[in-house]
Amino acid sequence: MASTTPDASQNQESTKNSIIFRSVKTLAESPELTSVPSSYTYATNPDDELVTDPDDDDPIPVIDYSLLFTGTPDQRAKTIHDLGRACEEWGFFMVINHSVPKSLMEKMVDQVFAFFNLKEEDKQEYAGNKNVTDPIRYGTSFNASMDRVKFWRDFIKIIVHPEFHSPDKPPAFRDTCEEYCRKTRELGRELLKGISESLGLEADYIDRTMNLDHGLQIIAANLYSPCPQPDLAMGMPPHSDHGLLNLLIQNGVCGLQVLHNKKWINVSSAPNRFLVLVSDHLEILSNGKYKSVVHRAVVSNKATRISLATVIAPSLDTVVEPASELTDNQTNPAAYVGMKHKDYMELQRTNHLYGKSVLNQVKI
Repeated sequence: MASTTPDASQNQESTKNSIIFRSVKTLAESPELTSVPSSYTYATNPDDELVTDPDDDDPIPVIDYSLLFTGTPDQRAKTIHDLGRACEEWGFFMVINHSVPKSLMEKMVDQVFAFFNLKEEDKQEYAGNKNVTDPIRYGTSFNASMDRVKFWRDFIKIIVHPEFHSPDKPPAFRDTCEEYCRKTRELGRELLKGISESLGLEADYIDRTMNLDHGLQIIAANLYSPCPQPDLAMGMPPHSDHGLLNLLIQNGVCGLQVLHNKKWINVSSAPNRFLVLVSDHLEILSNGKYKSVVHRAVVSNKATRISLATVIAPSLDTVVEPASELTDNQTNPAAYVGMKHKDYMELQRTNHLYGKSVLNQVKI
């Protein structure tokens, strides 16, 4: 993930603690907007545009979280096997029967909506932050100082662990976010125990070596406003994420697409399910056995889409490298260079976002 530094075309105005920019929400609500401005026009490669719904013969993997705890030994073993298969073949899976209350998920999405509906001056308090370790960052596009084309989204990114942060408004945001983040952190760490076992490692291997007691957890909320010409704009370009897992929920409006077998698969927004994306650091730790998923966000001309991602990641000072238990100098040498998590985040911030462009830089 990366921070955003608005460029000159965004009508900047420096204040004591912020940078004023024109949000996509403000642009989309403008009465005179009838077409996509040229600065947002995103050209896609026609040869890479095969988009389809999930195939009944190759469905998106679904993991029943409850079977990791209440299933029979055979059911638990099968669930761990299915986790490994999903990470290896898809880099993506859905989680059902999890431990996060549906009411809390819905309340958190409502609070995200409420934040984006604040007056612009209230949100701009967080707009000047640009470092990857800044506690709260509000912005637009991805990295406007690097982006050749702007992306049709506004975002807020909040570091919620190892130290919890929250905007002061709306009033109920802090308490809701704190509970939601605690529940999703527990969910992510338990999933990583199953994934660790699926790699043939001890259940606590990933948790321990990635120092998840002090691990980085980020809430990244994205607002995709209605777009007058959705075929000409992109919410987020194809990319993979830093971290180990990304736990994603949406507001019922579709727009997420994952790349699978060279095809873009539409992922419907289902209530009370988490969409779990394998991220770059899990690919590195597994020495490439498990694959971070390339995904993107398309936009609509009819509805506003909210996505809320919870990034479960190593501590900032942890050097992430292939697990020695999974490498062999003769037959399976390490395929990635070890790098501190915070340095990897900075590498992502200073590079163009496309596919696995950052991950490829640490491949041997």
